[in-house]
Amino acid sequence: MATLEKIRSKSVLLLIVIGVALLAFIIGDAITNSRNLFGDHTTVAKIGGEKIDYTEYIRKREELNNRFEQARRQNPAQFANFDNQMISQMALDELIGEKLLDEAVANSGIQTSPEQLRFYVLDNPVNPTLQTIIQQLNASGLSVSTPQQAYEIIFNPKRNGLTDAQMAPFQRLWIAMEQETQQLVKRQTYQKLLYGLVKANDLDKKALYNDYVVTSNVDIAFHLYGQLDPAKYAVDEAAVKAEYDKDKNRFKVDEMTKDIAFVAVNISPSAADREAARKLAEKTVAELRDSAGQISKELKREGIVVTHKELRAKDLIAGPVKDYVLSASADSVKLISENIKGFSIVKMGRRSQVVDSIQLNLVQVVGATLPGKVLASLNSGLAVDSVSSKFGVDSVMAQKEQWIPLFNAQGKTGALESGQLDSLLRAGDKYISLMTSPQGAVLAKVTKRNAPVEVYSYDEVNYDLKPSTKTINDERMKLEKFLEGNTTAKAFAENAAKAGYSVQDLSVSASSVAVPRMAGMQSYYPDSRQVVRWVMIDGKPGEVSHIYESKDALTPALYAAAVVNEYEDFVPLANQDVNAYATDKARRSKAGDELIKQYQPKAGTIESAAAAMGVEEQNVPTFRFGRNMQVRDASVMGQIAGSKPGKVVLVKGDNGVYAYQVKSNGKEDFPYSEAQYEQQYFQLVNPNMGEMLKGNRQYKNNIYKFEAGE
Repeated sequence: MATLEKIRSKSVLLLIVIGVALLAFIIGDAITNSRNLFGDHTTVAKIGGEKIDYTEYIRKREELNNRFEQARRQNPAQFANFDNQMISQMALDELIGEKLLDEAVANSGIQTSPEQLRFYVLDNPVNPTLQTIIQQLNASGLSVSTPQQAYEIIFNPKRNGLTDAQMAPFQRLWIAMEQETQQLVKRQTYQKLLYGLVKANDLDKKALYNDYVVTSNVDIAFHLYGQLDPAKYAVDEAAVKAEYDKDKNRFKVDEMTKDIAFVAVNISPSAADREAARKLAEKTVAELRDSAGQISKELKREGIVVTHKELRAKDLIAGPVKDYVLSASADSVKLISENIKGFSIVKMGRRSQVVDSIQLNLVQVVGATLPGKVLASLNSGLAVDSVSSKFGVDSVMAQKEQWIPLFNAQGKTGALESGQLDSLLRAGDKYISLMTSPQGAVLAKVTKRNAPVEVYSYDEVNYDLKPSTKTINDERMKLEKFLEGNTTAKAFAENAAKAGYSVQDLSVSASSVAVPRMAGMQSYYPDSRQVVRWVMIDGKPGEVSHIYESKDALTPALYAAAVVNEYEDFVPLANQDVNAYATDKARRSKAGDELIKQYQPKAGTIESAAAAMGVEEQNVPTFRFGRNMQVRDASVMGQIAGSKPGKVVLVKGDNGVYAYQVKSNGKEDFPYSEAQYEQQYFQLVNPNMGEMLKGNRQYKNNIYKFEAGE
């Protein structure tokens, strides 16, 4: 009994401990993730009833990241300025588009026939996964170049000297790829149907036609507002508010948005950092001259990077490196450049005469024993053109006189290993086994080689100068001092310039990828998503953030932000940009009214109106609605197009005051083409499939809760 009581008492204690730990875990999770305890813990976004789960979002983000990395390797210049911070929102946008499209496809009942599937897999591939499968087959030693060849090897392994077990992984990949392709084809079919619904009726097409063929001969004089003097055309709050109310729908937002004052401190190397880099350059040059080309571990720890290069003369890029390499003696060293970005040094190696391209006959043979027989036959005189017919097209494939580049603009291609190249060159006119695996072999013979070219071997030694820890800490202490004395958004915004900081007024929302360098630009401060996260989760109007730091090694930065305002329906008139827009519009409207009063008494003729404006009148012999360069104001354009000849009209536009006189109206003899105006209508409407699928469904973006966490 005593033992039983002890167990019972310890059980109660154990339950209490477990309960407390569990409660702490739950509360801790809620606090850490800043999520509602009873909400969607793993939902990155919701649109209507569709949810984007964190796991599928991560998969899509990794897929996009791999795609861009591959594109960057293939075309470095095109993607040099691509900001990886954009990938997160791009992944989410792509997932939402797929969810909505798949839902629409399912509701429409679209199916894919076997004939369609075969066409879009084998004849006209649309799924990039197919190319990945082909690459994996080649990496496994199985030479395929077309979808048909890949299908044959994967699903008829025994006929190709392979086993079912060897091809089982590829069969699973292929079946998954076919399922993906089915869905891709369904999506494409639905997209065509959806876009096909955007059609012009006869009235639409005739209206576009008339806008072109109906013309007017018009005399025009106009006075552009230009930069209006705020004192001369002062506007009160009521006038500004009236313009805001008139255009209020322009400022509608779809999600919670916050106006912030933002400060970014881009940290550059100090004078002390520059001096340290200069001394490091001297030390590196001395060490390279005194060694066999290797630099010490100490210098490597300092950030010195050595890149060995072997380039042909024609591949050397014009500049100081090329000038030096072409004339330098072996083992010589030179400091090529030293500036705010760092330094570059070259240590010359040797020059050599190298064959940079060879031509080969290649024969791919399937199986373990057949390659030996084929090799013997080829070296006994069997023509390469006859090898497939003798041993069977399913077992042997020949490629005659294929040029293999051994060097390109980047240096050695790696197409052949040095041992393979040596074996080929030693073999003369004989075939050798170039590659061998249990599944088969590649046989090769040199048929032609280029004349040797001069190749320059050298080491390029680079150092990227970045701010030291001391420099960064000094800037941090300065910013901390500023924040300690400016703890409200108002003080932050008013006093930043006095402290030497430049303030940007920005608007951010849940969908903001990061903080942009300039409003509206697709360029972002590195690692600034963390600022967006604080603003959207913790920042309240009037509050100032702590310091956030970009870990970018070469361009470190410090950030701070203050929340000025927040809204979730319309950008308020208090917003600086909106207020400036409404104020400018009110001022232009007032200027227009006053100028109309000033010019009206003198506008008896177009000449007198032009003289009053201080401009020269222009004649537009073929004025068309929406198709002229002289009048850009839409409302004025419409008035001219609807006017009868004779009367001089003075009208206030959005960008200036216009005087015009229609001298005559006409109609050009131009053939009517239904197809042409059908296409013009489509271009004019420019349907947005994403918006069409979204409709009026509510969109909730939680991505900032999962990205750039503190």
